[in-house]
Amino acid sequence: MRSLGESARAAGREISRTDTGKKNRALLAIAEAIAGSEERLIAENRKDMDAGRSRGLDAALLDRLELTPKSLKAMVEGLHQVAALPDPVGEITDLNYRPSGIQVGRMRVPLGVIGIIYESRPNVTVDAAALCLKSGNACILRGGSEAIHSNRAIAACIAQGLEAAGLPVDAVQIVATADRAAVGELITMNEYVDVIVPRGGKSLIERIAGEATIPVIKHLDGVCHVYIDDSADCDKAVRIADNAKTHRYGVCNAMETLLVAEGIASRILPRLAEIYAGKGVELRGCLKTCSLIPGCQRATEEDWHTEYLAPILSIRVVAGIDEAIAHINQYGSAHTDAIVTENYTLARRFLREVDSSSVMVNASTRFADGFEYGLGAEIGISTDKLHARGPVGLTGLTSLKYVVLGDGHVRQ
Repeated sequence: MRSLGESARAAGREISRTDTGKKNRALLAIAEAIAGSEERLIAENRKDMDAGRSRGLDAALLDRLELTPKSLKAMVEGLHQVAALPDPVGEITDLNYRPSGIQVGRMRVPLGVIGIIYESRPNVTVDAAALCLKSGNACILRGGSEAIHSNRAIAACIAQGLEAAGLPVDAVQIVATADRAAVGELITMNEYVDVIVPRGGKSLIERIAGEATIPVIKHLDGVCHVYIDDSADCDKAVRIADNAKTHRYGVCNAMETLLVAEGIASRILPRLAEIYAGKGVELRGCLKTCSLIPGCQRATEEDWHTEYLAPILSIRVVAGIDEAIAHINQYGSAHTDAIVTENYTLARRFLREVDSSSVMVNASTRFADGFEYGLGAEIGISTDKLHARGPVGLTGLTSLKYVVLGDGHVRQ
């Protein structure tokens, strides 16, 4: 691990001063390598999938683990998107003259070396490499043991692309061992690593946040809400509430609790219940919800706190927007929450008062994603309030330093 750290630090210095054109050539070369290795990547992923099934991995983890022609195409598209994005490194903003005659501004610079710890999702290997490379950072990637064959195959494509562009292959390094002790070492290598980004289950992220001696960009869980206001368009509300829950179950931006204003509940809940029943979604509701949906289980206090990552949904009927906002701020995880309403004033109030990293009006929570936000990809979603919040793209992997321009100025 120390050797990886030393190599990453040296490569990071070179990447930090690499021009935009060369970084983009590397990204496009990586994309070409992945596109040309589809059969091999899927074959290596199949080894992980077979091992995962034999180990009894649940459906949500297997869904995250699987590589398909569609997901590989999305990886390639993401690399092209990142290459097309403006390079934030070296950008100077807020440049102003001071009374002394000097000019003071701020320049965007790379963070340095980023350690990324993740589970299941091999696409993170590509997303992380692309964003770190474009933002001038080196990275050390530690994927889960369940994706070790997939990650090694993807890493070979990344190394091929870096080499083709004349950049150091040590700019993106994969931790080859599945030994958990490697994680403990990575999160305490302060002399080599500047930031840690964990992506995975709550227990992993809690462990990293508790044990790391390096700053961590994180989110613990995604208890996401959709609130249907009594002024909502019913067709919009049904479409959004269906998509937010059933588009994919095992993702952090899936809706886990549906809040419905009592003035519209009798019109909207039976329609939604029929859709959810057809898709095998288990419903757990408050007393009013159970009276409107036959067979709905009674929700417990724990349900309001739970990120199911499964076809289970908790539902609560609320008096109105005040009760909805109070519920979200009490039980939510500050990830993503949405309101469905035709009342512009209430929509603006919801945007202001819900304390989450992404707040939406008349849109599915499934849009809380770096790719959908135009970031090309994301290295994670931060629910912290310092440095980066929401999907973390290129600017989230840079920092600002002050720059001063003078012409022989001395302080009087």
